Amino acid sequence: MRTVPCAGTPSRKPPMTEASLFELLSEVYNVRAIVASSMVGLMCGVLGCFIVLRNMSLVGDALAHAILPGVVVGYMIAGYSTLAFFTGAVGAGLLTAFGITWIQQRVRTKNDAAVGIVFTSMFSLGVILISRISRRDGVHLDLKDFLFGNALGVSDSDLLLTGLVMAYVLISVAVFYRYLFATTFQSVVAQTMGISVKTLHYFLMLLLSFAVVASLQTVGVILVVAMLITPAATALLLSQRLNKVLPIAGGLGMISAIVGMVVAIKFNFPPGPAMALVATGLYLLTVTFAPKRGLVSQAWYRRQRRQLTIREDILKRIFRQNQKHGVADPASIREQLDLGLGGWKRQLKSLRSKGLLNRGELVLTDAGKLLALRMVRAHRLWETYLNQEVGLTPEQIHDEAERLEHLLTDEMLDRVDEELGYPGEDPHGSAIPGRGALGI
Repeated sequence: MRTVPCAGTPSRKPPMTEASLFELLSEVYNVRAIVASSMVGLMCGVLGCFIVLRNMSLVGDALAHAILPGVVVGYMIAGYSTLAFFTGAVGAGLLTAFGITWIQQRVRTKNDAAVGIVFTSMFSLGVILISRISRRDGVHLDLKDFLFGNALGVSDSDLLLTGLVMAYVLISVAVFYRYLFATTFQSVVAQTMGISVKTLHYFLMLLLSFAVVASLQTVGVILVVAMLITPAATALLLSQRLNKVLPIAGGLGMISAIVGMVVAIKFNFPPGPAMALVATGLYLLTVTFAPKRGLVSQAWYRRQRRQLTIREDILKRIFRQNQKHGVADPASIREQLDLGLGGWKRQLKSLRSKGLLNRGELVLTDAGKLLALRMVRAHRLWETYLNQEVGLTPEQIHDEAERLEHLLTDEMLDRVDEELGYPGEDPHGSAIPGRGALGI
């Protein structure tokens, strides 16, 4: 963290003037800020995946605030020194991690309460220490830079420190990937394999402390949590395989940092908040348009599912009416399914295009009959199950079976059939088609 050692010391951030974006980005201090921010985004994105998956988001926030007394103590001992700030902050972060873990394991206090107790105490201690030493002549510690960062004030030593920390964190994640994977998803299994879950937890806390300290100059303690959590949460919406989530999260973190920094430089915005808002914007875009888990994809899937359900209901009713009356009545089927004329015609067109319904009259093809028989079997088996195993009366089971018959796979149907002892009739006395009727 860059602080101002004494009152009246000029800031290294030059005044902003009207200039093109290219001219602004060619300035040395802006280049340093973009490079430092991109390294922070990559590091925090990768490490944040483990923080999110372990439900430790609040711990990351706690460490970000709790290192303040370490920074102040480092200043008190060694003066204005990047290494002193780093050492003190890491020490305070590790002390906080040990304190939180000790309370969670040894005292009957809820986990989130333990986090809140420790980090508020450490942050309060840091504020008191700052207030104490700021009374001395010629001393002025800028708490605002600690809270919100000062990316445009990155020095060469800050850049070197950030690069070393990023390299250490990424190499550590690569080397201990299997151990981190095991303790994240199957901690009990990992322990039986001889992996020290507690040691990996403290090691992750160490990496998190390093990442938080390295991020202070660019985004500050208030917004470092955004760089740790938001890219990781976004990546987890795009993939569920950790070996893919990690590079996606790192890339999203870099994009958030670089784009946010460029926007901040161009429009003279605070860099930390700009980067956090870009990360949030990417998250919202992913929430909306993610291929499988996005809101648009889920809405499309639900619509397709409803259309499939309607088509299956049409086939089942045509099949039943053909069996009972020899001919299907489109008006009665439309009334039963509450379909308008336009929707009815679209569904018939779709069924014919799929080869399930003959042209002209409402007569099923062989493929349509097999699918209709499957739906009839699923409905009657499920009615039998609800009657025999759940205890519902024959009057209660029809509507529930109508809903669930579309969700049962062939494997599930076979298991239900076997569990029921291969019944020949449903509770209403209707015959249940067997596997042979379906050609299975």
